[in-house]
Amino acid sequence: MRYQISGKQIDIGEALQTHVKTDLGVVVEKYAERPTDALVVFSKSGHEFVCEATVHLSTGLTAQAKAHAPEIYAAFDSCSEKMEKQLRRYKRRLKDHHKDRSEPVELSGASSYILASESETGETEPDDLQPVIVAEMETSIPSLSVGEAVMQMELAGAPVLVFRNEGKDGLNVVYRRDDGNIGWIDP
Repeated sequence: MRYQISGKQIDIGEALQTHVKTDLGVVVEKYAERPTDALVVFSKSGHEFVCEATVHLSTGLTAQAKAHAPEIYAAFDSCSEKMEKQLRRYKRRLKDHHKDRSEPVELSGASSYILASESETGETEPDDLQPVIVAEMETSIPSLSVGEAVMQMELAGAPVLVFRNEGKDGLNVVYRRDDGNIGWIDP
């Protein structure tokens, strides 16, 4: 598994990198059969350290975890525990997913935009209906079944996931509703 360990405006020493590689490697190998790479980013927020970890599996699924702690090692350990809990919960479904899928998830390219809110622009009444684009990025849209999409959304901790439905030829959306249930939009 490839590791990318970095810090946002903080120095990450060799000892911490070794700790991350060994601990995260044990957790991921225990629950996921074929991880491809892991991205771990450390940052500082006030008096706490923040650790964000993202693990990509060979089938295209992604697991994410984030934790805060007063010490950098404690932040990683907490993040690692969250990752382990997520993967343990989905272990059976991940194994079933590996059996059913012989090839990795197909990804389609798309553009992603971040639009400025009204409070950022300082305008109460816009001159025109064109929003101010703050950022433009490339993103990918996976080709999944509905069950895989729900699992991917929950593993990533995302409120919504846009995906291409394998059973049909069109874009679908799954999202977490206010009542805690999952909604599915199938146009």
